[in-house]
Amino acid sequence: MITPRRDFLSWLGAGGLLATGGMPAFAATGPDHHPAPVSDKWDLSWCDRITGKVRAVFDSPGVGEGAALFRAQVWRDEYQEVYGTPISDANAVIVFRHEGIPLVMNDAFWSRFDVGKELKLKDAKGKKWTTINPIASTPPGTPKRWANYNLPAFIASGGIVLACNFAFGDMVDRFKQADKLSADDAKKRALEHLLPGVILQPSGVFAALRAQQAGCSYLLAS
Repeated sequence: MITPRRDFLSWLGAGGLLATGGMPAFAATGPDHHPAPVSDKWDLSWCDRITGKVRAVFDSPGVGEGAALFRAQVWRDEYQEVYGTPISDANAVIVFRHEGIPLVMNDAFWSRFDVGKELKLKDAKGKKWTTINPIASTPPGTPKRWANYNLPAFIASGGIVLACNFAFGDMVDRFKQADKLSADDAKKRALEHLLPGVILQPSGVFAALRAQQAGCSYLLAS
């Protein structure tokens, strides 16, 4: 099956902006004055949570071993260290899109589809391909300083994690092909493997730009 995203990227060509995962780093536009959405198809309630004194969106079009999460966490921690800014006043948004979309899927998905081998990511000991999402949990024995550097902890502490619905279509397609499911059933199955708290958006481009329009500074983080 050719998903709409794949079909579009094929048409665009390897040298296109989306195919390379790039996006201009526009500056934040100030206070958010958007009107209410015209439908409830997409959850945009996260925009109302961006009220902190400092705001940033970390764009993850690539996997980068989960670097976007690390950078978002470090940014919040360092603002607290340098300025005394509480975590609640440092709004961090991570957008997983394009090739970075497997990072919002759970361990069962990673194990089922050998994602670690596909992405050439080793486990914590560096000897075997990982069978789990490297940022869905923190390995035992991780120093206290880094113990909360995982997506569930990030979300629980107020971090916002958004995912591209176009790219998520590739995750849906895996179930459709492997389990011979209808499109609707495959999407339902894929959603069951989406990490709790991750919010799907129309596209990753929409999410990254919408966050900037809500006052977030932009960083290409993977």
